[in-house]
Amino acid sequence: MISLLDGVGAAKKKAPEKAFVLRLEIAGTEPRIWRRMLVQESMWLSRLHDSIQIVFDWFDYQTHAFVFDDLRMGNPVRSEGLVVEDDRDVSLADLDLEHRGRFGYEYHFGETWRIEITVEKTGVIEKGQTYPQCLAGERAGPPEDCGGLEAFHDMLVCIKEPESDLGREWINWLGPDYDPERCDLDKINKALRKMGKA
Repeated sequence: MISLLDGVGAAKKKAPEKAFVLRLEIAGTEPRIWRRMLVQESMWLSRLHDSIQIVFDWFDYQTHAFVFDDLRMGNPVRSEGLVVEDDRDVSLADLDLEHRGRFGYEYHFGETWRIEITVEKTGVIEKGQTYPQCLAGERAGPPEDCGGLEAFHDMLVCIKEPESDLGREWINWLGPDYDPERCDLDKINKALRKMGKA
């Protein structure tokens, strides 16, 4: 008797979904501000943007773009000299991160924050693991709308002198809870889990 499967190769087993460990470092900050994130390849690029906003305690008030060589993806823009493709229909799997190694993320084009993203490790999705997850990091992210890299560094100097006029002004603007040395992983991961349920 001939089987219906005769002549047909064995069914291909689906490859397990990949997971990536990404290191995100804000370019030009001194001392360095960075995060290490665990993400899965099925994550939408727009969701990675949402996650970056959370891990650096930003509020998504401004435009953003991921930079892959000559390709920019983020808030769609088409103007003279600038084309940014929509990042909502692209997953990390579409970007071949395993072989890419690194890419960039820009936020708030006026202040020009740039995050250098490095693919540190590739593995497979593990049962019971939470994605995305912030595994490590150092220092608080620069406050939203603080004026860019130079103003941020000036701010760090000023708040070390809380009795000075500029020190008082910055501390009043930042609020009493701001600590530039603190990276609150529990708070970050709680917000990432909440985002995952949205």
